[in-house]
Amino acid sequence: MTFTLYPAIDLKDGACVRLLRGEMDAATVFNTDPGAQARAFHEMGFTHLHVVDLNGAFAGEPVNRAAVESILKSTPAPVQLGGGIRTRAQIDAWLEAGISRVILGTIALRDPELVKTAARALPGRIVVGIDAKDGMVAVEGWAETSDMKAVDLARAFEGCGVAAIVATDIGRDGLKTGVNVPFTAELANAVSIPVIASGGVKSVEDIRALKAADAPIAGTILGRALYDGDIVAREAIGAATPLGS
Repeated sequence: MTFTLYPAIDLKDGACVRLLRGEMDAATVFNTDPGAQARAFHEMGFTHLHVVDLNGAFAGEPVNRAAVESILKSTPAPVQLGGGIRTRAQIDAWLEAGISRVILGTIALRDPELVKTAARALPGRIVVGIDAKDGMVAVEGWAETSDMKAVDLARAFEGCGVAAIVATDIGRDGLKTGVNVPFTAELANAVSIPVIASGGVKSVEDIRALKAADAPIAGTILGRALYDGDIVAREAIGAATPLGS
C-alpha cells in the first residue's frame, strides 16, 4: 500500500495556524498567506495537501473560502478539505471549485446516510473524518464528545465508496507527543477503507512506526512538527517511500 504524507494547512481567520487539542484560543499563526504555504509544501516535494477550515468547523458552514481558493491556485497538488461541510450542496460546490476530496466529520455522525449517498454518487471524492477522544467520537469542532466508539463509526461506512478515513486522536493533536499507533491500527484493521493517521506526529520515527504497524495504514497528516522544523521534508518523504522506489 502507498503511504501518503499530507502536510496540513489549518485555516483560522484567513491565516495558517496550528491549534493545541483543537482549542481555537490556543492558535499559533505560522503564515498569513495560505497560498504561499501551499507553494512551499509543493516545493518541498509533498504531493498532497490536507486543509481544514477551522472557523467553518465551529460555524457549521464554510468560512475561509478565499483562503482555500488561494491554496488551489497556488499548487497542483490534490487538496482534501474539511471543516463545516454539512450538506450535499456544499460538497458539490467545493468539488466544483477544484477540491480533490471533501472530508466529512460531524455530519458523518449526525447524518451518515447523507455521507453514504454522496460517497456512492462521488466515488473516491468523500473522506470521513473521525476525531476521537479516548476512543469516542468528538464532533462540532471537537467541542462535543459523543457516545459512539470511533471503530463503530468507521465500520458504518464500509462498502459505500468512501475514499478514506482520517483518524485523529484529539488528545494528542498539536502537542507533538507522538502519533497514536494502536488507535490508528485498530481502525485500519477494522475496515477495508484506507485509514490516514492524524494527531501528535512529532518526528520521522512516527512515520516509520505507522508503516511498521501490523495494519494497512495509508498515510499520515503532518502538522506542528513540520512547521516547527522537527520534521524535515526530505527525511519524511524518504521514510514514507518504499525502498527501491
